Amino acid sequence: MQKPVFFLLVFIAALGCKDPQRSPLSEASSEILNIEYAKGFSIEQFDNYKVLTLSNPWPDAEQEFKYALVNEGFEAPSGEFDAVVELPLKNIVVTSTTHIPSLEMLEVSEKLVGFPNLDYISSEATRRMIADGKIMELGKNEDINTEVLIDLSPDVVVTFAVEGNNSTVNTIQKTGIPVIYNADWTETTPLGKAEWIKFFGVLFGKEKEADSIFKTIETGYNAARETAAKATETPKVLSGAMYKDVWYLPQGNSWAAQFIKDANGDYLWNDTEGTGSLSLNLEAVLEKGKNAEYWIGPGQFVSKQQMEDAHSVYAQFDPFQNNHIYSFTTRKGETGGVLYYELAPNRPDLVLKDIIKILHPELLPEHQLYFFSRIE
Repeated sequence: MQKPVFFLLVFIAALGCKDPQRSPLSEASSEILNIEYAKGFSIEQFDNYKVLTLSNPWPDAEQEFKYALVNEGFEAPSGEFDAVVELPLKNIVVTSTTHIPSLEMLEVSEKLVGFPNLDYISSEATRRMIADGKIMELGKNEDINTEVLIDLSPDVVVTFAVEGNNSTVNTIQKTGIPVIYNADWTETTPLGKAEWIKFFGVLFGKEKEADSIFKTIETGYNAARETAAKATETPKVLSGAMYKDVWYLPQGNSWAAQFIKDANGDYLWNDTEGTGSLSLNLEAVLEKGKNAEYWIGPGQFVSKQQMEDAHSVYAQFDPFQNNHIYSFTTRKGETGGVLYYELAPNRPDLVLKDIIKILHPELLPEHQLYFFSRIE
């Protein structure tokens, strides 16, 4: 995941100046829209507005955020909200590459007017918009160019945070532009991440389209998982690599570990608790992982030579000797962004099929690896 900007926001936009003669606000009825897998947000539908609630804006957050999404021409609802946004959005600024696929799938990419660190974006379609000058560079992650942002005057900035304190967000608050959090990256299941397309669907009045797109992805994912269950063998899988003498690899309840499990693989650290990364010493990984059959996701390495140059111990692992190492960092956009970080959260069905193809090639003979490639 490439997260170019860390923003913190608690901002109340002012829609109180709207004409009181317009249609009155209705709070008579509400309905909770269906969110089946994602744990970090909910959407409540009222007659003339929606309430978007983020319950887990960042790991271990002790507060939730509520945003009022008000249909054009209606008054803002009573009550306290962290932001009030008028729908449908006419333009938007997003700050993570993981937001780009949702805009494209919902066919609202033309609404995107700004992004920080444009080089991180890999999508060919969005890169063409950048080349045409339709999406402006907003600067560095932690130092957004507020002058450009104010000139763009987006209806909303969609941001994210890894903790509840960021000076950049405070700066954006002062511009008067509504900002809302997106916490897709905190989800720990493949379908939970993908379901955040409904977050963008509600912003653009495309709830039905978002629901339909997600159902297609869900159906594809579950079908692939059922296919993998037919495998008669469960290969042992190693993951991760060293950084400064510490080997980082996925914990047993993580997104990456879930993919291997659903692909009917035996991730060797599947019994560990947690959704982040394990930090182990080399000896511990060598003892348990030396005889693994596959090595999926060896950090940023893109060749075996590169691995050997970094540390001779990599060559001692069986997957290294048997050419069973697969990386997702080899497929990059024209400016160097890794496609996996951008698109994989939205397309877990493709990720799962790739891993099934790696572990059980006979089950998906027609599938061509999309994100992964074997490194030589």
